[in-house]
Amino acid sequence: MQGSNNRGFTLIELMVTVAVAGVLASVALPSYNGYIQRSRVPAAMEGLSAYYTRMEQRYQDVGNYGTVGTTCGVGVPTPSNFTVSCATAGSAQNYTATATGSGPMAGYTFTITHAGARATPAHPKGSNSTCWSMKGTVCDS
Repeated sequence: MQGSNNRGFTLIELMVTVAVAGVLASVALPSYNGYIQRSRVPAAMEGLSAYYTRMEQRYQDVGNYGTVGTTCGVGVPTPSNFTVSCATAGSAQNYTATATGSGPMAGYTFTITHAGARATPAHPKGSNSTCWSMKGTVCDS
């Protein structure tokens, strides 16, 4: 008598495999989504840095940052997923440029001043008044 040669997987083996894959996906997906969010932040930082340089060039050429009390003298950049605005103060000798997140980046805000002071006034994980941060309250190094 010859024994049967069964091949394949049992239902239990298949269910265990699906459960393990589900647990791995539930752990990996939030990390991946956080990574995607952080990858969108540098566009705002790069836009504000370039804007700061252009505003300093204007100041060297004209002696002010724009119209007194209202508008900055250089057009604002348009980084993806962010809206940049700029306001002057102190006889147009000071300004603050702000990048506010829109769409998937809503809740993120970054600023830079005429003195080069950077801040993260709004971030889903907390604000930071001393630096630009992709992680919230922690300054990136």
